[in-house]
Amino acid sequence: MYAFQLERASNAAEAARHAAAGARPLAGGQTLLAAMKLRIAQPDSLVDLGRAADLKGISRQGGSLRIGAMTRHAEVAASADVRQAIPALAALASHIGDRQVRAMGTLGGSVANNDPAACYPSAVLALGATVHTTKRTIAADDFFVGVFTTALEDGELITAIDFPIPRRAAYMKFKQPASRFALIGVFVAQRDDGVRVAVTGGGSGVFRHAGLERALGASFTPQAAAAVAIDPTGLASDLHATAEYRANLIGVMAQRAVAQALA
Repeated sequence: MYAFQLERASNAAEAARHAAAGARPLAGGQTLLAAMKLRIAQPDSLVDLGRAADLKGISRQGGSLRIGAMTRHAEVAASADVRQAIPALAALASHIGDRQVRAMGTLGGSVANNDPAACYPSAVLALGATVHTTKRTIAADDFFVGVFTTALEDGELITAIDFPIPRRAAYMKFKQPASRFALIGVFVAQRDDGVRVAVTGGGSGVFRHAGLERALGASFTPQAAAAVAIDPTGLASDLHATAEYRANLIGVMAQRAVAQALA
């Protein structure tokens, strides 16, 4: 490691002041601290969000769940409110990384980092969530810009995310065995206004799949998902899987997610 200034914020407003002054937000640290150890990131100052109580918590508000940005993965997985309202979201959280990662990692940190193989961005996008920040609200479709890139401006912090409660939803992922990130993950959500399907792990960041959405909007069945041809163009091809293999996985995971949602 190297020398840097560490501030500790007691609430969101204090955290925002430090961030506006140039401090890098430290949430669960699962990505940032590793990047600092490798010198990939070398911030001069950090602001620890761990003591900001107003950035934590889970509550049901009408037809949606509001989850604070500093809520840990393990807390989402164990929440009775999440399990009752959006069981797919609780299941997703319960399979992120390992127990230590789930005990430290946070919803806001994962979504703000926008790793192209992270699980939470697929839930945010498929459920049509709303991201609340210290400056504004951002619709899910406008939030994810590209690999490790979001619509967040410098000094802007996620405070909470509202997840609309769907009629049915499920998330299925094929894990990369070493990292436990998604080689491909597919989140399917059937809402009153149609079906949304989000894919993570494709290599170019989380994205919606229009072909699967149209097919499942007409017939919400595994057979409908199986009939969709998945184009490998634009998908990553690396030592873990070819683009064609990832394309096949998208179809398979979509079918399994629909079957799970129906069950």
